[in-house]
Amino acid sequence: MRHSARYYIDYPSPLGMLLLAARDAQALCGLYFEEHKYFKGKEGWRHDPDHPVLQEAASQLDEYFAGKRTGFDLPLEMSGTPFQQAVWRELTTIPFGRTGSYAHHASRIGKPDAVRAVGTAIGRNPISIIIPCHRVIGTSGRLAGYAGGIERKRYLLALEGGDLSGDLLLSAGVRPALGNDVPGGSIEAGLTGGIRRT
Repeated sequence: MRHSARYYIDYPSPLGMLLLAARDAQALCGLYFEEHKYFKGKEGWRHDPDHPVLQEAASQLDEYFAGKRTGFDLPLEMSGTPFQQAVWRELTTIPFGRTGSYAHHASRIGKPDAVRAVGTAIGRNPISIIIPCHRVIGTSGRLAGYAGGIERKRYLLALEGGDLSGDLLLSAGVRPALGNDVPGGSIEAGLTGGIRRT
């Protein structure tokens, strides 16, 4: 398998600096938080602030954080096992402003007894926010792990309109008190360009 070059930019967000990564000029392959649990670093990558995919990802993230976007339309390339690919693809079906449990997610991919493995695959999602792993919560409704940290997960769910009373997600469509007028709702997140397995 040929390994293509990786390019990156740093993106200042309300959650701290994010690193956006792309392979060649084709597709976004990473979105990592500072202190991201599974990020191995950018050694050997090239900084390219003019990269078209990275510029478009930054523009769409600007709209998302401003409450003007509920889904992303970017070409994506995610390296992973067939099982991870299935888990990540299913994440894209969780609508904006809604959540699902790890158990529900395992059932949706046809592996109801693989809840722990599904959780591990979700934690390894290389394109946080855009592949919305933050929308997966514990069966009890409590917030559970997030590679970017639980506070960032809480922020993203509030941005999307989830009620975080006592860390229980009781309903969708409640506007958060974040200083922004962020619309709630249940508009399906749209990802075109698909996920390419490498």
